[in-house]
Amino acid sequence: MKISKIVTTAAVSLLSLSLAACGGGAGSGGGAKTIFKLAFNQTEQHPQYTAGVEFGKKLEEATQGRYTVKVYANEQLGGQADVIQNLSNGSVEMMWVGGPVMESYNPDFVVYNLPYMFDSVESFRATMADLDAMKELYTSIEESKSITVLAGVYAGSRNVYNSKRPINTPADLNGLKIRVQQSDSQVKMIEAMGAVASPMNNGEVYSALQTGVIDGAENNEPTWDALKQSEVAKYYSYTQHLMIPDYLLVSTKVLNAMSEEDQEAFKKIVPEIQAMASDGFQAFTESSIEHATSIGAQFNQVEDKQAFKDLVQPLVDESINANETRKALAETITANNAAHPAK
Repeated sequence: MKISKIVTTAAVSLLSLSLAACGGGAGSGGGAKTIFKLAFNQTEQHPQYTAGVEFGKKLEEATQGRYTVKVYANEQLGGQADVIQNLSNGSVEMMWVGGPVMESYNPDFVVYNLPYMFDSVESFRATMADLDAMKELYTSIEESKSITVLAGVYAGSRNVYNSKRPINTPADLNGLKIRVQQSDSQVKMIEAMGAVASPMNNGEVYSALQTGVIDGAENNEPTWDALKQSEVAKYYSYTQHLMIPDYLLVSTKVLNAMSEEDQEAFKKIVPEIQAMASDGFQAFTESSIEHATSIGAQFNQVEDKQAFKDLVQPLVDESINANETRKALAETITANNAAHPAK
């Protein structure tokens, strides 16, 4: 009996130590530290990864160690379409997500995913910083999906790349199978431009290019290069058809479970992280271009972007005019385009 009691006591002690380790340790305030998982579908070199890590540091400091954030890069927690479901049920606390994914939850997000909407980076960032204009949209799926949008960040301009040839005119896209994000607007856009749309998760693109399942994709330079797609799709053409946000999301259930004090601390950090992620993108883009060039990638400017713009304009008009909410969001963009014209 004594031996049995000693073994049982030891087992309980070991279990307690194990549970403490899983909890991430204790905060300086005396409570167990809560670690928010932040899902990310790209690499540790991406500025959004760096911004997420910084969020964790600042949150831990602001909450006296009660909360922090751990970023899981490279789709460790799954593709975006899967992770957002886990965010909704609270098993994942935070994520970075591409703008088009949000259309499945509220179609009005489409306004920011339409081609040739923004005339400049400055116009884009001014729009994303206008929380009064964005608030209704950002909270629109809290009740139905328990997801809160915290911020939209600059993620570069998106261009077409492929393994076959440079793209100079819409005719050059004819017959090419081009990966797009998983949303109706993106499928319609690339088909209007002349290609065959192949929606899929970003993590699947390299192998699909390598095996010839697709001929190309559309994305910014850092994503194309960091995920090694520049090795198998070396023709990068500046169609500059999209400037769409990536969003930082949080589970509404998780956010509401925080104390009022910790919620305030959490939300106060967001604008700084938003700026950090957006600011970091330019340098990241330049280094990506340098690396891609060193392995033989070819870049070309598209002289007649208007030809592409004309093809997608009916899609833009139809989408914006669908309801008053979209018209109001588009008006904000138009005002910012006037205040921040292309240079």
